[in-house]
Amino acid sequence: MLFLNKQDISSLIVFEEVIERIEKAMKIYDDKEYIMPDRITINTTDTETYQYMPCFTKDAKGTKAITLNLENYKYGKPTIQGIVTINNPISGEVECIIDGATLTGYRTGAVGSTGIKYTTNELCKSAGVIGTGVQGFYQSLYAASIRKLENLYVTDCDKNKCIEFAKNLQSHIPNVNVVPVDTAKEVVEKSEIIITVTPSENPVIPDDEGLIRGKHFVGIGSYKPSMREYPQSIYKLVDKIYVDVDFAKEESGDLITPCEKGWFKEENIETLYTGIKNKNIDKNKTTFYKSVGMALFDVVVGDYIYKKALEKNIGQKIRL
Repeated sequence: MLFLNKQDISSLIVFEEVIERIEKAMKIYDDKEYIMPDRITINTTDTETYQYMPCFTKDAKGTKAITLNLENYKYGKPTIQGIVTINNPISGEVECIIDGATLTGYRTGAVGSTGIKYTTNELCKSAGVIGTGVQGFYQSLYAASIRKLENLYVTDCDKNKCIEFAKNLQSHIPNVNVVPVDTAKEVVEKSEIIITVTPSENPVIPDDEGLIRGKHFVGIGSYKPSMREYPQSIYKLVDKIYVDVDFAKEESGDLITPCEKGWFKEENIETLYTGIKNKNIDKNKTTFYKSVGMALFDVVVGDYIYKKALEKNIGQKIRL
């Protein structure tokens, strides 16, 4: 059995390849060539969630087991902790254990930038990230890889954390000008692409149609019905909302609330892959892509990482 830690995974990742694997997973999902039970989600407290997510395809099989603890920042630890196991597709033997936090970071960054790839203009030069946690970091890296950004604006309710985040991020993307700003409004004003990565229960985007018109939004943070990052105004400006997976409509408050209140019709929510197939995504208008993730992404990307590790002889071998 092989164990892959954060350093192992980081040494194997090629952003463009991971985005390709996400697109492959979206096609597998669209073709229904997978088995993926509803994920088991247990909220032990208001701030702690456990999730168990198996998924099986013809070529890749595995399970993701993670915790999401919103209090982990107090201990200097990432919100997400856990593992992903990769099974032999024939025998079922566990062949690889992968650090779940790092895999989640890279694959979620790729899921976000797959949305950027297909819902934003290729000429976009500026982006903004609201929320400077671990996932804000990965979303920023991928955004800078998929678009030739000149400026990347970042903000957080913790100003000191935001400044440190910007310094660290700047060292990873030296060709992009990383600018910490004080408010989400300033991020939206200065950015063409806006990525939200917060667990907020109240909108972090200003409820101002004039401000958000013509912008491109990628929602990553809201993964519970109680969580909302987007205001009523955005639902007046978009004809469609694109999602990574259909059950996002049952999980995120950014989709549940507008449908319940009559701000948006559920039938106008469709998967990003459907929009790609139908070639009906208008990048010149306001766009909104909402992701909640699924185990299929983790298994497809995990299998890719495992096979690259075998080729390059990377990782720690474990005997049971």
